[in-house]
Amino acid sequence: MDYEFRRNSLDGSVLALFSMDHEALGRWLSEELGEDKSKLVAVLQAIAELQAGELEQFQLVGRDFTLELDNEQAVVMANVLGFDQEHELQESMSLYDAESVSACGLEDFQLVLESWQAFLAES
Repeated sequence: MDYEFRRNSLDGSVLALFSMDHEALGRWLSEELGEDKSKLVAVLQAIAELQAGELEQFQLVGRDFTLELDNEQAVVMANVLGFDQEHELQESMSLYDAESVSACGLEDFQLVLESWQAFLAES
């Protein structure tokens, strides 16, 4: 999983760019977490509690994306994917959701968050 963090020099906004299959992680970091350091600390604390066996699961529902953590992985999913389909798709059809769902190991996700935290501190 490759990623890059940038700050817009015009408006100061932050942007996380991730490699293919992990784009939703970048959008979650940029749009849901952003520069909210208290939310970042809360997610890092939840990871520590999961690793210590004090928590079994953690969920953070945002405006557009939901973060779900367990003791093995982190999953970021667009909230629109939770809708009930009124019409069944034909066998040969499927919904394109590659940019709406991303998953990675919990330790990898922790490293990403720590890198994000360092990026915010230096910029």
